[in-house]
Amino acid sequence: MTAPRSLTVPPVLLAVVAILSVQFGNAIAGSLFSVVGPLGAAALRMTLAAAILCAVVRPRVRGWDRRTWAGVVALGVGLAGMNALIYLAIDRIPLGVAVTIELLGPLAVAVAGTRRWRDVTWVALAAIGVALLGLDGEAQLDLVGALVAAGAAAFWALYIVASARLGPRARGVDGLGVAMVVAALLVAPWGASAAIGAVALDPILLLAFAGVAIMTSAIPYALEFLALKRMPTRVFGVLSSLGPAVAALAGLIVLGQDLSPAQLVAIVVVMAACAGAVASSRSRSMRISSSAPPAPLIDGAHDGDITGRDSAS
Repeated sequence: MTAPRSLTVPPVLLAVVAILSVQFGNAIAGSLFSVVGPLGAAALRMTLAAAILCAVVRPRVRGWDRRTWAGVVALGVGLAGMNALIYLAIDRIPLGVAVTIELLGPLAVAVAGTRRWRDVTWVALAAIGVALLGLDGEAQLDLVGALVAAGAAAFWALYIVASARLGPRARGVDGLGVAMVVAALLVAPWGASAAIGAVALDPILLLAFAGVAIMTSAIPYALEFLALKRMPTRVFGVLSSLGPAVAALAGLIVLGQDLSPAQLVAIVVVMAACAGAVASSRSRSMRISSSAPPAPLIDGAHDGDITGRDSAS
Protein backbone atom coordinates (compact mmCIF):
# COMPACT_ATOMS: atom_id res chain seq x y z
CA MET A 1 0.00 0.00 0.00
CA THR A 2 1.48 3.28 -1.09
CA ALA A 3 1.40 6.40 1.05
CA PRO A 4 -0.94 9.17 -0.14
CA ARG A 5 0.78 11.81 -2.21
CA SER A 6 1.04 15.22 -0.59
CA LEU A 7 -0.83 18.08 -2.16
CA THR A 8 1.49 20.17 -4.32
CA VAL A 9 0.43 23.73 -5.02
CA PRO A 10 1.31 24.80 -8.59
CA PRO A 11 4.20 27.31 -8.59
CA VAL A 12 2.27 29.65 -10.89
CA LEU A 13 -0.48 29.86 -8.27
CA LEU A 14 2.10 30.63 -5.57
CA ALA A 15 3.50 33.50 -7.66
CA VAL A 16 0.06 34.92 -8.39
CA VAL A 17 -0.96 34.78 -4.71
CA ALA A 18 2.28 36.61 -3.85
CA ILE A 19 1.35 39.41 -6.27
CA LEU A 20 -2.18 39.58 -4.86
CA SER A 21 -0.79 39.81 -1.32
CA VAL A 22 1.58 42.66 -2.19
CA GLN A 23 -0.89 44.82 -4.07
CA PHE A 24 -3.83 44.33 -1.71
CA GLY A 25 -1.46 45.05 1.18
CA ASN A 26 -0.50 48.31 -0.53
CA ALA A 27 -4.16 49.15 -1.05
CA ILE A 28 -4.92 48.55 2.63
CA ALA A 29 -2.01 50.81 3.56
CA GLY A 30 -3.40 53.45 1.18
CA SER A 31 -6.76 53.30 2.94
CA LEU A 32 -4.99 54.39 6.15
CA PHE A 33 -3.20 57.41 4.66
CA SER A 34 -5.91 59.74 5.98
CA VAL A 35 -5.01 58.64 9.50
CA VAL A 36 -1.23 58.31 9.43
CA GLY A 37 -0.15 59.96 6.15
CA PRO A 38 1.85 58.26 3.38
CA LEU A 39 5.25 58.74 5.02
CA GLY A 40 3.92 57.69 8.40
CA ALA A 41 2.52 54.59 6.74
CA ALA A 42 5.86 53.92 5.07
CA ALA A 43 7.70 54.33 8.38
CA LEU A 44 5.35 51.95 10.20
CA ARG A 45 5.41 49.40 7.42
CA MET A 46 9.21 49.43 7.02
CA THR A 47 9.90 49.32 10.77
CA LEU A 48 7.54 46.43 11.40
CA ALA A 49 8.69 44.56 8.28
CA ALA A 50 12.33 44.93 9.36
CA ALA A 51 11.51 43.70 12.86
CA ILE A 52 9.58 40.68 11.58
CA LEU A 53 12.18 39.75 8.97
CA CYS A 54 15.12 40.07 11.36
CA ALA A 55 13.29 38.05 14.01
CA VAL A 56 12.80 35.25 11.50
CA VAL A 57 16.13 35.45 9.64
CA ARG A 58 18.44 36.54 12.48
CA PRO A 59 21.05 37.98 10.10
CA ARG A 60 24.65 36.95 10.68
CA VAL A 61 26.98 39.81 9.81
CA ARG A 62 30.24 38.45 11.21
CA GLY A 63 32.88 38.39 8.51
CA TRP A 64 31.27 41.00 6.29
CA ASP A 65 33.83 43.24 4.62
CA ARG A 66 33.52 46.90 3.70
CA ARG A 67 32.12 46.15 0.24
CA THR A 68 29.43 43.93 1.69
CA TRP A 69 28.35 46.65 4.11
CA ALA A 70 28.38 49.20 1.29
CA GLY A 71 26.17 46.87 -0.74
CA VAL A 72 23.76 46.47 2.17
CA VAL A 73 23.51 50.24 2.58
CA ALA A 74 22.87 50.69 -1.15
CA LEU A 75 20.17 48.03 -0.94
CA GLY A 76 18.64 49.82 2.03
CA VAL A 77 18.63 53.14 0.17
CA GLY A 78 16.83 51.47 -2.72
CA LEU A 79 14.27 49.94 -0.38
CA ALA A 80 13.67 53.20 1.48
CA GLY A 81 13.31 55.26 -1.68
CA MET A 82 10.97 52.96 -3.54
CA ASN A 83 8.73 52.32 -0.52
CA ALA A 84 8.44 55.93 0.61
CA LEU A 85 7.98 57.32 -2.89
CA ILE A 86 5.43 54.75 -4.03
CA TYR A 87 3.32 55.55 -0.96
CA LEU A 88 3.58 59.26 -1.74
CA ALA A 89 2.55 58.49 -5.32
CA ILE A 90 -0.40 56.33 -4.24
CA ASP A 91 -1.59 59.28 -2.15
CA ARG A 92 -1.94 61.39 -5.34
CA ILE A 93 -2.69 58.99 -8.20
CA PRO A 94 -4.54 55.65 -8.53
CA LEU A 95 -2.69 52.60 -7.23
CA GLY A 96 -2.77 50.84 -10.61
CA VAL A 97 -1.30 53.88 -12.36
CA ALA A 98 1.42 54.33 -9.73
CA VAL A 99 2.52 50.69 -9.92
CA THR A 100 2.49 50.84 -13.72
CA ILE A 101 4.87 53.80 -13.76
CA GLU A 102 7.03 52.19 -11.07
CA LEU A 103 7.44 49.09 -13.24
CA LEU A 104 9.53 51.19 -15.63
CA GLY A 105 12.45 50.79 -13.22
CA PRO A 106 12.79 47.03 -13.70
CA LEU A 107 12.13 47.50 -17.41
CA ALA A 108 15.06 49.92 -17.66
CA VAL A 109 17.33 47.42 -15.90
CA ALA A 110 16.18 44.61 -18.20
CA VAL A 111 17.10 46.49 -21.38
CA ALA A 112 20.06 48.52 -20.07
CA GLY A 113 23.05 48.47 -22.39
CA THR A 114 21.20 46.71 -25.16
CA ARG A 115 22.01 47.27 -28.82
CA ARG A 116 19.12 45.29 -30.20
CA TRP A 117 16.15 46.94 -31.88
CA ARG A 118 13.82 44.44 -30.23
CA ASP A 119 14.70 45.74 -26.78
CA VAL A 120 14.35 49.34 -27.94
CA THR A 121 10.88 48.39 -29.14
CA TRP A 122 9.90 47.29 -25.63
CA VAL A 123 11.03 50.65 -24.23
CA ALA A 124 9.08 52.51 -26.92
CA LEU A 125 5.99 50.43 -26.18
CA ALA A 126 6.28 51.21 -22.47
CA ALA A 127 6.68 54.92 -23.27
CA ILE A 128 3.45 54.80 -25.29
CA GLY A 129 1.72 53.14 -22.35
CA VAL A 130 2.91 55.80 -19.92
CA ALA A 131 1.75 58.53 -22.31
CA LEU A 132 -1.70 56.91 -22.40
CA LEU A 133 -1.84 57.09 -18.60
CA GLY A 134 -2.26 60.85 -18.95
CA LEU A 135 -5.50 60.41 -20.89
CA ASP A 136 -7.74 60.43 -17.84
CA GLY A 137 -10.95 61.56 -19.51
CA GLU A 138 -12.38 64.43 -17.46
CA ALA A 139 -9.30 65.08 -15.28
CA GLN A 140 -5.62 65.04 -16.10
CA LEU A 141 -3.22 62.78 -14.27
CA ASP A 142 -1.55 64.47 -11.29
CA LEU A 143 1.91 65.38 -12.60
CA VAL A 144 3.57 65.42 -9.19
CA GLY A 145 2.18 61.98 -8.40
CA ALA A 146 3.44 60.64 -11.72
CA LEU A 147 6.91 62.11 -11.14
CA VAL A 148 7.05 60.66 -7.63
CA ALA A 149 6.12 57.24 -9.03
CA ALA A 150 8.93 57.66 -11.57
CA GLY A 151 11.26 58.35 -8.65
CA ALA A 152 10.10 55.10 -7.06
CA ALA A 153 10.92 53.37 -10.36
CA ALA A 154 14.47 54.75 -10.21
CA PHE A 155 14.94 53.45 -6.65
CA TRP A 156 13.50 50.08 -7.70
CA ALA A 157 16.17 49.93 -10.40
CA LEU A 158 18.81 50.76 -7.77
CA TYR A 159 17.45 47.98 -5.58
CA ILE A 160 17.73 45.43 -8.39
CA VAL A 161 21.32 46.38 -9.22
CA ALA A 162 22.37 46.50 -5.56
CA SER A 163 20.64 43.18 -4.89
CA ALA A 164 22.44 41.48 -7.77
CA ARG A 165 25.83 42.75 -6.62
CA LEU A 166 25.25 41.94 -2.97
CA GLY A 167 23.89 38.44 -3.56
CA PRO A 168 27.21 36.58 -3.85
CA ARG A 169 28.58 38.41 -0.79
CA ALA A 170 25.76 38.01 1.73
CA ARG A 171 24.53 34.58 2.75
CA GLY A 172 20.86 33.82 2.09
CA VAL A 173 18.64 36.75 3.02
CA ASP A 174 20.96 38.05 5.74
CA GLY A 175 21.79 41.07 3.59
CA LEU A 176 18.14 41.80 2.96
CA GLY A 177 17.34 41.67 6.66
CA VAL A 178 19.99 44.27 7.52
CA ALA A 179 19.04 46.35 4.46
CA MET A 180 15.46 46.47 5.75
CA VAL A 181 16.77 47.93 9.01
CA VAL A 182 18.75 50.53 7.05
CA ALA A 183 15.63 51.39 5.05
CA ALA A 184 13.53 51.75 8.20
CA LEU A 185 16.12 54.10 9.72
CA LEU A 186 16.18 56.21 6.55
CA VAL A 187 12.39 56.53 6.35
CA ALA A 188 11.87 57.12 10.08
CA PRO A 189 12.95 60.81 10.17
CA TRP A 190 10.32 61.64 7.54
CA GLY A 191 7.42 59.61 8.90
CA ALA A 192 8.11 58.77 12.54
CA SER A 193 6.37 61.86 13.92
CA ALA A 194 3.13 61.18 12.06
CA ALA A 195 3.34 57.46 12.83
CA ILE A 196 3.93 57.93 16.57
CA GLY A 197 1.14 60.50 16.83
CA ALA A 198 -1.34 58.28 15.01
CA VAL A 199 -0.42 55.17 17.01
CA ALA A 200 -0.72 57.12 20.28
CA LEU A 201 -4.30 58.01 19.35
CA ASP A 202 -5.16 54.55 18.01
CA PRO A 203 -2.79 51.71 19.02
CA ILE A 204 -4.71 49.30 16.80
CA LEU A 205 -2.78 50.85 13.90
CA LEU A 206 0.22 48.77 14.98
CA LEU A 207 -1.76 45.60 14.33
CA ALA A 208 -3.04 46.97 11.03
CA PHE A 209 0.44 47.78 9.75
CA ALA A 210 1.85 44.54 11.11
CA GLY A 211 -0.69 42.92 8.82
CA VAL A 212 0.42 45.16 5.96
CA ALA A 213 4.06 44.27 6.63
CA ILE A 214 3.22 40.57 6.57
CA MET A 215 1.15 40.91 3.39
CA THR A 216 3.79 42.94 1.55
CA SER A 217 6.90 41.18 2.88
CA ALA A 218 6.65 37.88 4.74
CA ILE A 219 3.97 36.19 2.62
CA PRO A 220 5.37 37.26 -0.79
CA TYR A 221 8.96 36.36 0.17
CA ALA A 222 7.92 32.87 1.26
CA LEU A 223 5.65 32.21 -1.72
CA GLU A 224 8.12 33.60 -4.28
CA PHE A 225 10.91 31.51 -2.77
CA LEU A 226 8.81 28.35 -3.05
CA ALA A 227 7.64 29.23 -6.56
CA LEU A 228 11.15 29.92 -7.86
CA LYS A 229 12.31 26.50 -6.69
CA ARG A 230 9.88 24.87 -9.13
CA MET A 231 9.53 27.25 -12.08
CA PRO A 232 11.87 29.01 -14.56
CA THR A 233 12.81 32.54 -13.54
CA ARG A 234 11.73 33.74 -17.00
CA VAL A 235 8.18 32.59 -16.29
CA PHE A 236 8.32 34.19 -12.85
CA GLY A 237 9.46 37.47 -14.39
CA VAL A 238 6.58 37.46 -16.86
CA LEU A 239 4.09 36.71 -14.08
CA SER A 240 5.52 39.60 -12.05
CA SER A 241 4.47 41.91 -14.87
CA LEU A 242 0.88 41.28 -13.78
CA GLY A 243 1.50 43.63 -10.85
CA PRO A 244 -0.13 46.73 -12.40
CA ALA A 245 -3.30 44.83 -13.31
CA VAL A 246 -3.59 43.39 -9.80
CA ALA A 247 -2.86 46.84 -8.36
CA ALA A 248 -5.68 48.32 -10.46
CA LEU A 249 -8.02 45.61 -9.15
CA ALA A 250 -6.93 46.24 -5.54
CA GLY A 251 -7.38 49.98 -6.02
CA LEU A 252 -10.90 49.42 -7.30
CA ILE A 253 -11.96 47.01 -4.54
CA VAL A 254 -10.23 48.56 -1.52
CA LEU A 255 -9.94 52.24 -2.46
CA GLY A 256 -12.83 52.63 -4.91
CA GLN A 257 -10.50 53.92 -7.64
CA ASP A 258 -11.97 53.83 -11.14
CA LEU A 259 -9.66 53.99 -14.17
CA SER A 260 -10.53 55.36 -17.58
CA PRO A 261 -10.51 53.03 -20.61
CA ALA A 262 -7.33 54.74 -21.85
CA GLN A 263 -5.59 54.08 -18.54
CA LEU A 264 -6.64 50.42 -18.57
CA VAL A 265 -5.21 50.10 -22.09
CA ALA A 266 -2.04 51.84 -20.90
CA ILE A 267 -1.60 49.35 -18.06
CA VAL A 268 -1.93 46.44 -20.48
CA VAL A 269 0.59 48.05 -22.87
CA VAL A 270 3.20 48.57 -20.13
CA MET A 271 2.64 45.04 -18.83
CA ALA A 272 3.18 43.67 -22.34
CA ALA A 273 6.38 45.71 -22.72
CA CYS A 274 7.76 44.42 -19.42
CA ALA A 275 6.82 40.82 -20.15
CA GLY A 276 8.45 41.10 -23.58
CA ALA A 277 11.58 42.60 -22.07
CA VAL A 278 11.78 39.72 -19.57
CA ALA A 279 11.53 37.09 -22.29
CA SER A 280 13.97 38.96 -24.53
CA SER A 281 16.48 39.48 -21.72
CA ARG A 282 16.33 35.81 -20.75
CA SER A 283 16.84 34.59 -24.31
CA ARG A 284 19.78 36.96 -24.75
CA SER A 285 21.49 35.75 -21.58
CA MET A 286 20.92 32.14 -22.58
CA ARG A 287 22.61 32.71 -25.94
CA ILE A 288 25.56 34.49 -24.35
CA SER A 289 26.24 31.66 -21.91
CA SER A 290 24.09 28.58 -22.12
CA SER A 291 26.34 26.52 -19.87
CA ALA A 292 27.27 28.87 -17.03
CA PRO A 293 24.82 28.91 -14.09
CA PRO A 294 23.48 32.29 -12.93
CA ALA A 295 25.14 33.90 -9.94
CA PRO A 296 23.20 33.44 -6.70
CA LEU A 297 21.25 36.63 -6.19
CA ILE A 298 19.35 37.86 -3.21
CA ASP A 299 15.58 37.54 -2.78
CA GLY A 300 14.07 37.76 -6.20
CA ALA A 301 16.87 39.33 -8.21
CA HIS A 302 17.15 36.18 -10.24
CA ASP A 303 18.38 35.75 -13.76
CA GLY A 304 15.49 36.54 -16.04
CA ASP A 305 13.40 38.17 -13.31
CA ILE A 306 13.26 41.91 -13.83
CA THR A 307 11.48 42.60 -10.56
CA GLY A 308 14.04 41.45 -7.99
CA ARG A 309 12.59 43.67 -5.31
CA ASP A 310 11.28 44.05 -1.85
CA SER A 311 7.59 43.26 -2.18
CA ALA A 312 6.34 46.71 -1.48
CA SER A 313 5.43 47.33 -5.02
